Amino acid sequence: MTSSLRGKTAVVTGSSSGIGFAIAREFASRGANVVVNSRSQERAADAVTNIADESGDTIPIEADVTDPDSLHSLIDQTVSEYGSLDIWVNNAGINIRGPAEEMSLEDWQRVIDVNLTGAFSGAQLAGKRMIEQGTGGSIINVSSMMGEQGQTGRTPYNTSKGGVNNLTRCLAVEWAEHDIQVNAIAPGYIRTEMVDDAQDQIGFDEQDVVDRTPLGRFGTVEEVANCAVFLAEGEHFMTGEILHPDGGWLSFGWGSKR
Repeated sequence: MTSSLRGKTAVVTGSSSGIGFAIAREFASRGANVVVNSRSQERAADAVTNIADESGDTIPIEADVTDPDSLHSLIDQTVSEYGSLDIWVNNAGINIRGPAEEMSLEDWQRVIDVNLTGAFSGAQLAGKRMIEQGTGGSIINVSSMMGEQGQTGRTPYNTSKGGVNNLTRCLAVEWAEHDIQVNAIAPGYIRTEMVDDAQDQIGFDEQDVVDRTPLGRFGTVEEVANCAVFLAEGEHFMTGEILHPDGGWLSFGWGSKR
């Protein structure tokens, strides 16, 4: 069956690696025109090289989600290349860990700027473009299950992702009249560089995650990408929803299977 993404144009921020790269690659495999974004043009171009054998067209564009002018340029270049903007994925994100009482305001602000304000700025500009086009669209925010949990040492990150969840709901309600669906994906523990780094810094091991996850394993970036495809195709009567590919983590009340 032909994918409904064929010929659509998608931008995936922070897509030179990890979940963002998997989403960009999966969109391209379904025939979408995909803009791979990174703060580094070289990293974005390398990612495009690794996607080149997929059926959709893919180009790299450098942009920083904390810079509105940079995001304007990203959208302008996208529309100039492909003629429209149909799907926007706010994936770019960072994490700075540490005790709340020792967290500097600079580190706090950096996480909020990238994860929450960057998501708002990207969605705002993409939504405006979609409204002008008059053809609807899909905005997907990559959040985290941590946006619904308290956790030691992750106050800025968890707070930013909680904000992303409610940003998703607010924009969904406001832009429904324009046929723009706004949803979020809030993954659990997915095997990525960010999670590997968290293991090293915090000191938990793979068995800790396996024991806490009903499905008994880490998720994969491909599984998250499949969620993004489902949301992007738009054939689901959903907006303002937060999908949780977390292996049952949030539903598990006992805390550990040990």
